[in-house]
Amino acid sequence: MAYDLFHVVIIIFLVFLPLHFSPIKANTDVSFSINLIRKTSPKLFPQRLRGLSAMSGTPQSPTGAYLGHYLMELSIGTPPFKIYGIADTGSDLTWTQCVPCNNCYKQLNPMFDPQKSSSYSNISCDSNLCHELDTGVCSPQKQCNYTYAYASGSITQGVLAQETVTLTSTTGTNILLKGIMFGCGHNNTGGFNDHEMGIIGLGGGPVSLISQIGSSFGGKMFSQCLVPFHTDVSVYSKMSFGKGSEVSGEGVVSTPLVAKEDKTPYFVTLLGISVGNNYLHYNGSSETVEKGNMFLDSGTPPTILPTQFYDPVVAEMKNQVAMEPIVDDPDLGFQLCYQTKKNLHGPILTAHFEGADVTLEPIQTFISPKDGVFCLGFTNTSSDVGIYGNFAQSNYLIGFDLEAQVVSFKPRDCTKNTES
Repeated sequence: MAYDLFHVVIIIFLVFLPLHFSPIKANTDVSFSINLIRKTSPKLFPQRLRGLSAMSGTPQSPTGAYLGHYLMELSIGTPPFKIYGIADTGSDLTWTQCVPCNNCYKQLNPMFDPQKSSSYSNISCDSNLCHELDTGVCSPQKQCNYTYAYASGSITQGVLAQETVTLTSTTGTNILLKGIMFGCGHNNTGGFNDHEMGIIGLGGGPVSLISQIGSSFGGKMFSQCLVPFHTDVSVYSKMSFGKGSEVSGEGVVSTPLVAKEDKTPYFVTLLGISVGNNYLHYNGSSETVEKGNMFLDSGTPPTILPTQFYDPVVAEMKNQVAMEPIVDDPDLGFQLCYQTKKNLHGPILTAHFEGADVTLEPIQTFISPKDGVFCLGFTNTSSDVGIYGNFAQSNYLIGFDLEAQVVSFKPRDCTKNTES
């Protein structure tokens, strides 16, 4: 599926919405955390969890914010090899650049070399696993090749394989997850920066990391706490998985996940947005809204609204900000920007999801693409379906519970790196 998302220039940003979505299951009530820097038979993916008997504390691995994305650290292979991939709830396939890489973008860290890992194994095109990803095709060597494309124009091509993923608990105990399916990318192009070694697919589809490891940790559920844009790269937040990652307590609001044919995106229903005290209905004069008209995507920085809804939101923002906006500067990448030496004091927005009102302070709605300039981190699309991007998701503990089919929000200073 492809959406007409980006007719806006944002050099450092990518929209990680795959053009191909697809389907994994791994049983213990164990949760783990990852610090933050898209129906499969269980027979295909046997029990993968190792080393739990000696484990105490919460398993985790670091990830932090960098240029509008959230880089999540995982270790793959034997011995463990660290990769830093974009944490992306809008796609399913987890992949990293692999040696040999004849047509790849530049990355600072060494690339993963399958020949140096004793636990690496290519997936045969005769295996049922090859068909779990829609784009899996057979090579002359009987390997399962894949092509995975994103709406941003980025493409990864390579071989589907299985590896051991290692997570580390807070007590230093290693947790080994064996037989995790991933893409070993040998031909990767697009607007990636040199810190990004691939993408960690956290969507709801069968081949996502969430679906693969869910049964190992008590269910398909996870929570994230994203630090705001421009947070120092040394500040980490946490992502937690499995039973125990549920978001609960005072101040929590929840909205239903909406099931659609495409299992990857986390669809929710946005009823409207309030700018200050002025409520704007999603469908303008219409009394009803379509269920599942937005989805939450940690791999897309701005919030993207259908043009007929975006225009009145921007108009109302202009009415309530006591400054004249910058006119005609396409290099900023956003349509509504202001020049000020101090932080912009704009109105509070409230996203009215079905059953959940989520308030957004200026730090979550206005971003600074360059010194002295603040821009509304929203843009528009001709599609009827919008995206709730990672700018707006910051400073909230957000729980995705695929078992209960709800998304929960709890206000949180994510820079404090506290437990959920």
